[in-house]
Amino acid sequence: MTPNEALITKFYTAFSNSDFKTMAECYHPKVHFIDPAFGLLKEGQVSKMWEMLLSRSKGNIKIEFFDVKADEFTGSAKWVATYNFSKTNRTVVNRISAEFTFQDGLIIKHTDSFDVWKWSKQAFGTTGYLLGWTGFFHKKIQQQALLSLKKFQESK
Repeated sequence: MTPNEALITKFYTAFSNSDFKTMAECYHPKVHFIDPAFGLLKEGQVSKMWEMLLSRSKGNIKIEFFDVKADEFTGSAKWVATYNFSKTNRTVVNRISAEFTFQDGLIIKHTDSFDVWKWSKQAFGTTGYLLGWTGFFHKKIQQQALLSLKKFQESK
């Protein structure tokens, strides 16, 4: 196992244990995170996002990860999050591909990709099925996610 494969493994092991502090230790101070739900987050926003998601899940999230690969500069992993979506209490099984870039032995860039339409069908049911593929719906999801993160940060 390369050092960066060990870093990715540490990150997802912490995630599966709802340990956002250890997750944050895996990130470079100048980290950039990108995913379909939040868009681009930078630096401290990234760790706060994981803290928010884990605290809201109240331990009712299952994280599985596999296919961890990394060299000196880049890495990747696949992971699956199973949880109840808070707004609808519907069960979601989200399959995610992650790409990483490393600097100074830490993750400097983390990009998660997943099928938003598949996710929205699970999270929102018929509404997600009918609208989940549209740019309008993607934008609404992102706006809501960023608003939730802003409110969470302000409460801390």
